[in-house]
Amino acid sequence: MHPLRSLRAVLSHRVNSPGACTGGHRYRPGCHGNLMQNTDPVFDAVRRRINNSRRLAIVGIGDELIPYDRLGMYTAREIDQHHQPGVEVFLAGTVPESVTGPLRRYQPDHVLFFDAADMGARPGTIAMIEPGQIHASLVSTHVLPLPVVMDYIERESGAGVTLFGIQPDLTSADKDLSDEDMAYLTRNLDQLFQILCERQV
Repeated sequence: MHPLRSLRAVLSHRVNSPGACTGGHRYRPGCHGNLMQNTDPVFDAVRRRINNSRRLAIVGIGDELIPYDRLGMYTAREIDQHHQPGVEVFLAGTVPESVTGPLRRYQPDHVLFFDAADMGARPGTIAMIEPGQIHASLVSTHVLPLPVVMDYIERESGAGVTLFGIQPDLTSADKDLSDEDMAYLTRNLDQLFQILCERQV
């Protein structure tokens, strides 16, 4: 069993280059979230969360210079290209607290966070992770743990908050997704795009 965990937290022990891993968060062992595959209850749960959200915020997290850590940012940019009504995209990079001010000004009904996470799943898998399944770990003084940021946004704005983990490929030499796994991620994203389009706005 592989615990859900932030790559910036887990891989800091595996990457020797200074600054490559900037701290992060990890997920409780055994909490694998709801895998966004062909499982109707999962899609129904996502739909229920955002169906009535007239102002939806998308937050991409990760380091775009590191293949295994860029998937949250990649997903946010893909969503941004669709220019869907009532959807605003925020690119937080490795500093999720940097979007708290812009989010307060935007006043969203719901905030969707996307970040790479090691779930022991097929690369390209997307999992919905309940906020209650996350706990903070020790991090760099420059980056707040994502759960702290999520709790702050939920408390201060009253918006709903949902975290999605995206599984990278940690076995390949370059830690990037293969063409097959990228196609799998694209299919999962297509399902997510469909849900965003179905919102009652």
